[in-house]
Amino acid sequence: MSEQLLGQIYQVIVLIFLVIIHEVSHGLMAYRLGDNTAKEMGRLTLNPIKHLEFFGSFLVPFLFIITGSSFILGWAKPVPFNPYNLKNPKRDGALIALAGPVSNFLIAIIFGLFVRLMVAFTPIAANPVLYNIYGLFNIVIFVSVFLAFFNLIPIPPFDGSRIVLAFLHGEAEKFWLRMEHYGTLLIIILLFGGMLNFLFPFVVSVYSLIVGPAAIL
Repeated sequence: MSEQLLGQIYQVIVLIFLVIIHEVSHGLMAYRLGDNTAKEMGRLTLNPIKHLEFFGSFLVPFLFIITGSSFILGWAKPVPFNPYNLKNPKRDGALIALAGPVSNFLIAIIFGLFVRLMVAFTPIAANPVLYNIYGLFNIVIFVSVFLAFFNLIPIPPFDGSRIVLAFLHGEAEKFWLRMEHYGTLLIIILLFGGMLNFLFPFVVSVYSLIVGPAAIL
């Protein structure tokens, strides 16, 4: 097995782990704000079967792999919520949306702390097992930061669009809601329109800030 393919497999595993936590975080925030839709649908679980979808969880990552990409991207089924169960639908909807990216940033910070401690107190280079764990943790941090930024794009259907929606009213709000019907098309346009190249400098900067001298990506 080539080193590149092994790295891609690592990324897919990490990606699945992170997107599930991302979606569960949406559901937990909704539940805390008074909506139990996600709970009733069995989405407050880390079971991958409840969250993965064909297009975003399998087809898109597969396309990245066969094209030889050094980075793998994908997503899971969005966790639904019922705005009528919320005290302040627009504000609470934004909080629910924000919970996903925040969870990714928190994971990046936690694993970043582990990586810094490993470098400071462990002879990583002399131990192949520790070195592989060290590399895997770096992947977790990088992908976590990327997912956070990717989902904060202020365009439907990303979490950033729900945050923007909290500040819109009247016709602007109606237009924004109509845009959500074209979510898949907008994602494809972004993926092949250079959006990833635009995001990477921000992702690398935050990743480097979190990991510091322990950065390897």
